[in-house]
Amino acid sequence: MSGLAENKNSTVYDALQSVLGASNLLVDDHSRILFAQDVFTKDKMALAVARPTSKDELSAVLKVAQEYALTVVPRGGGMSYTSGYVPSKDDTLIIDMGLMTKVLEINKQDMYVTVECGCTWKKLHEELKGSGLRTPFWGTLSGSFATVGGGLSQNAVFWGTGQFGTAADSVVGLEVVLADGSVLKTGAGAQINSGPFFRHYGPDLTGLFTCDAGALGFKAHATLRLIPEMPAKGYLAFDFKTANDALDAMSEISRKGLAAECFGFDPYLQAQRVKRESLGKDIKALAGVMKSSGSVLGALKDGAKVALAGRGYMKNVVYSVQIIVEDRIPAGVDARLAEIRQIGTTFSGREIENSIPKITRANPFGPVNNMLGPEGERWVPIHGLFPHSKTKQAFAAIGEVFEKNKDLINKYSIGTGHLFAVVSTNCFVLEPVFFWPDAFTEIHEAYVESDHIAKLKRFDVNLDARKAVQLLRTEIGTVCKNIGGVHMQIGKAYQYKEGIEPNSYELVKALKKVLDPQGRVNPNALGLG
Repeated sequence: MSGLAENKNSTVYDALQSVLGASNLLVDDHSRILFAQDVFTKDKMALAVARPTSKDELSAVLKVAQEYALTVVPRGGGMSYTSGYVPSKDDTLIIDMGLMTKVLEINKQDMYVTVECGCTWKKLHEELKGSGLRTPFWGTLSGSFATVGGGLSQNAVFWGTGQFGTAADSVVGLEVVLADGSVLKTGAGAQINSGPFFRHYGPDLTGLFTCDAGALGFKAHATLRLIPEMPAKGYLAFDFKTANDALDAMSEISRKGLAAECFGFDPYLQAQRVKRESLGKDIKALAGVMKSSGSVLGALKDGAKVALAGRGYMKNVVYSVQIIVEDRIPAGVDARLAEIRQIGTTFSGREIENSIPKITRANPFGPVNNMLGPEGERWVPIHGLFPHSKTKQAFAAIGEVFEKNKDLINKYSIGTGHLFAVVSTNCFVLEPVFFWPDAFTEIHEAYVESDHIAKLKRFDVNLDARKAVQLLRTEIGTVCKNIGGVHMQIGKAYQYKEGIEPNSYELVKALKKVLDPQGRVNPNALGLG
């Protein structure tokens, strides 16, 4: 309360506390710092952190915020790295969705699930276990913290992405609380006598609120489509000696719709992964692999293969591609694997142990220790989404940025690598990543496992290196724009305004003006004032 009192905001505090109660309005300095930073950016301290427990409380908080003309920002699980919820103005009220976690309805007859938007992907996954159903896209690797609402605002990818697209592709309806506290429904749920079973009813209002970086309103409830779970699974991994062969193979796998997940690493990122793994983590992962196998015999076989492979097989691998397939029946999996093997051979791939996809799938929502490097370095990515026809051009152009800046990279000991992934049949993700020596911030202390972070080296604050990383990210963002790449998780970091047709951006601005006429909701997200 001292911070609020010192800023003569005790009246605001009293009004918010009357809605939330004292325990769900955080005004201590640590909370105001922690909840206002993301994985890369730490800037302004929040005025306070409001933690509503329901749609009605969220609405009431926003009505108070309107009364006092407060700038407000929605926060999901805290896994952003593009300043998505980092305040751009002083005295911003962070509205953290972390207490709105209920799974409200699992409708097996009409095939949808409705959740509060603070629900994590991990919780939703666990709630659906045993039902024989799942959402098409079912979460991010950070899904133990990342929320459904955050995933829709940022348009997340990973689990299910290879066949079913992004998070936004699985949502059929939303309930959004606008800046003035009013509630807007989208999709079939907006029909006065209907439920939220279908996305399209007139203009696609659901799509309007996806990928918006929280600039247009506060997602309170989300309804996602359900599909039958795919019980049969298979795994493959390949070593490619050149990046172009790896990219070509992944594109062909994507175009044919063969893999549920298809992702790859360059040599540097592979080395980072091998260095950060520990024997203890291997044992835990092995238990997950055995548990996920469909039979006792299968568990023993899978466990033995992973244990015998260890991590040594990765030492001579150059560009690895990791593949997970799923189908209704084992014969379907076998057919997919056979076709993928043929593609791998066509592009000079060498099949290697499939421990990485097997372990990853058996432990889908692990800890987020990877937000730090294996030596305790800071980590941040950037990405671009490209059509298959431009993927190799974009990869080469990003390489030119690294080559041009090699003196800067060497001066600040910045490690650079690449993660590759495909989205459905028509999209390729290039994600350059950066590691550099720098001090941890509060978000690392809060989210990385305590026993893991205790083992890491600690560096001094290194603002010059951080600025160099930001320079590289900006240059790569310009490369993406010039080649025609687009982005998820736009936040406040990507060149959205500069890279979209003027007429299209004018429409986005006009929508912002209608939905948030005073411009109080997450200013500067999407480049909007």
